[in-house]
Amino acid sequence: QVQLVESGGGLVQAGGSLRLSCAASGGTLSTYSMGWFRQAPGTEREFVAAISRSGTFTYYADSVEGRFTISRDNAKNTVFLEMNSLKPEDTAVYYCAVDLARLGTAARMARMYGYWGQGTQITVSS
Repeated sequence: QVQLVESGGGLVQAGGSLRLSCAASGGTLSTYSMGWFRQAPGTEREFVAAISRSGTFTYYADSVEGRFTISRDNAKNTVFLEMNSLKPEDTAVYYCAVDLARLGTAARMARMYGYWGQGTQITVSS
């Protein structure tokens, strides 16, 4: 079974940048499209970005379009989320997950994904 571990979170000032990593073990990520989600306290898990198996296709939530970039290195079994121009409203726990629905970048609901990691906290101060 695939196990995912997110890293790279932390505290950053508004306007700053962070790069998240999602490393996989127990499976080959290249066979799956992948997604990043986030969840702030008291809210539902929210779609952030998705990437196709090869990395050719990506899709972003409107709230992060132009600021975040999802990428992957299949040789390293890792997916990344580069986050720039961070805003306080980006504060959340960020999760990566595997597209089990096999919908590629059309998979934008949390229930379409599985093998969730434990998440990494991002806090953006104003």
